[in-house]
Amino acid sequence: MAVKTDAVGKEWPAVSFEVEAGRIRAYASAVGEESSVHHHDAAARDAGFRDLVSPPMFCVVYSAPAMGAALLDPAIEMNFAAMVHGGQEFVWGEPVCAGDSIETAVSCEEIRERGGMGFYVFESVSRNQDGVETVRGKWTNIVRGV
Repeated sequence: MAVKTDAVGKEWPAVSFEVEAGRIRAYASAVGEESSVHHHDAAARDAGFRDLVSPPMFCVVYSAPAMGAALLDPAIEMNFAAMVHGGQEFVWGEPVCAGDSIETAVSCEEIRERGGMGFYVFESVSRNQDGVETVRGKWTNIVRGV
């Protein structure tokens, strides 16, 4: 079975995520991030941030809901039973702080077949409440046995 490429270029509506201080602290603790700017409001403000600041990879937390809509879209025809994570690349912009409202939009950049595997590449763009880009991500999923 060959991969369908009809969804290349498709864009999904942006998904909003409200950044809460407790989620930043929990994520920072879970990944072993000990910097006080991720745990204490005053330390973050003293360091020049608007409020408690998230670790950079927290972007996966606020981007995932938007990615889910793309990955689960029937137009993609992705076989999740045979899918493996291929990779992620991020370019960070404005730091994300507690109280921010982040909107993430996703588009399908590429679908191709190589060596009996399907490669599905998506781009996510996240912006804060001021319209400033916080992160741009490239997400690659590989489906075996296409």
